[in-house]
Amino acid sequence: FKATTDSDHTFNIAPNLLDRDFTAERPNQKWAGDISYIWTREGWLYLAVILDLHSRRVIGWAVSNRMKRDLAIRALKMAITLRSPPRGCIFHSDRGSQYCSHDYQKV
Repeated sequence: FKATTDSDHTFNIAPNLLDRDFTAERPNQKWAGDISYIWTREGWLYLAVILDLHSRRVIGWAVSNRMKRDLAIRALKMAITLRSPPRGCIFHSDRGSQYCSHDYQKV
């Protein structure tokens, strides 16, 4: 087991708008993201993924050997570029420092 969520931070935490309702009636209504880790022969790799909850398809992803905010930002930028989400699209993640960072929230 490798702990990946650092929720002991001083960044702003957004309200939980989904309230565990992971269904979506249309594309680009609700997105969800998380970071996982993968062991390789060269060491740990971290994978940030964003899913559209309507289709459950991956719409953004990024890989790095470090689990920093730029990993999550690159995945988000890929999803935004691919989908051009409308105003009101909800993005849901855990309370990890990568997602709560000022840089991430600006994007």
